[in-house]
Amino acid sequence: MISAVAIALTASGTTAMAAPTAGNPRPAALAPVAADAPRGTLVSVERLRTLTAREVAAELAGDKAGAWDTGAVRYGLTTYRIVYRTVDPHGRPTTASGLLALPRNGERRLRTVSFTHGTELSKTDVASVSTSVWDQAPALTHASAGFATVLPDYLGLGLGPGFHPWMDVPSETTAALDMLRASRAVARSQGRELRRDVLVTGFSQGASAALGLARSLQDGDDDFFRLRAVAPISGAYSFRDAELPALLAGQTEPKASVIYSALTLVAFNRPHHLYDTPAQVFRAPYDRTIGGLLDGTHTGREVEAGTPDTIDALLTPRGRAMLAHPTARLAAALRTADGVCTDWTPRAPIRLYYADADEQAVPANTAHCHTALRARGVHAPTINLGTPDYGGSRHLGSQQAGTAAVVRWFRSLG
Repeated sequence: MISAVAIALTASGTTAMAAPTAGNPRPAALAPVAADAPRGTLVSVERLRTLTAREVAAELAGDKAGAWDTGAVRYGLTTYRIVYRTVDPHGRPTTASGLLALPRNGERRLRTVSFTHGTELSKTDVASVSTSVWDQAPALTHASAGFATVLPDYLGLGLGPGFHPWMDVPSETTAALDMLRASRAVARSQGRELRRDVLVTGFSQGASAALGLARSLQDGDDDFFRLRAVAPISGAYSFRDAELPALLAGQTEPKASVIYSALTLVAFNRPHHLYDTPAQVFRAPYDRTIGGLLDGTHTGREVEAGTPDTIDALLTPRGRAMLAHPTARLAAALRTADGVCTDWTPRAPIRLYYADADEQAVPANTAHCHTALRARGVHAPTINLGTPDYGGSRHLGSQQAGTAAVVRWFRSLG
């Protein structure tokens, strides 16, 4: 799945970027954990915030880029930063981080929501580290409605080491599944229990990740958790046949198109070796700078300032041809990403949420996914969110409108 992500958020600065909370302690370590400990083993956990229902509602309603719906707010909540054992794209042991939000509703056994986030350029722009309303809102919305809410940072973001393997659905899936396992342990330490059924949702890049996690749960990859329903929002599920052509044809917001094109070549080159030197695909001077800009240590504004305004100013003819007509290794990687809609048959309820004229994740992605699922006999209604706006972005607005719609649907499932 790729794509469209919170680039408009990070690149255009529609939301304040939170630096890692200066002065906040890092998560408190538990007993030493071996590098080969089972996946999902807790490495550290730290309680971050406890909010009343009124404080949750005030935070959601007070977002300067656009107020979030507070209609589902019923309870206060407590959030926890978690670091846990997982595996990298090659199956080697590593760690990842994420945020767990538990409602303060007096219930011991909690329904569970997994939310996977959209693209972030900086390691710090994720829910376990950032304090921006944008990053916190999905956790606040679902937890205050009564759900235990699990938000993995993915590999290489938050407190995770190394580079983030962007749009790598297999590692997004393992990170999300292992975050569920670690969250179950934290809940137990608080005298709570996560129910087996998981309600899965995610936005943009995280929409594909949500479908990857849903497929994993349905396949029985965990002995405890199972899939209850899945509701992805504004995904780029057809990266090769819908999203990349739209980027190259100028059908998406220009700066987002530039950054997504760069991300595709840089991120996919790391595991798949698409080119020998950056100069083969990136024009000067970007061939010397683009890899460093996208290493996770730069803010969206820095990436925006360090990239050109058009794809043709960024890419060499070879670079553009590689995206227009993917072959060999890139084609294989894109087949894996696009397989979230084509390679399985969901048996749980599923809805696909999207916005009209999305300037980043073009609606053709949702149409492709819907058609692929229908061909497998799956009833997957597409839910049109209209033309929502968040800080001038319809794409980001779809996360805001979609989060409100999804929490209502999840509550109706019982």
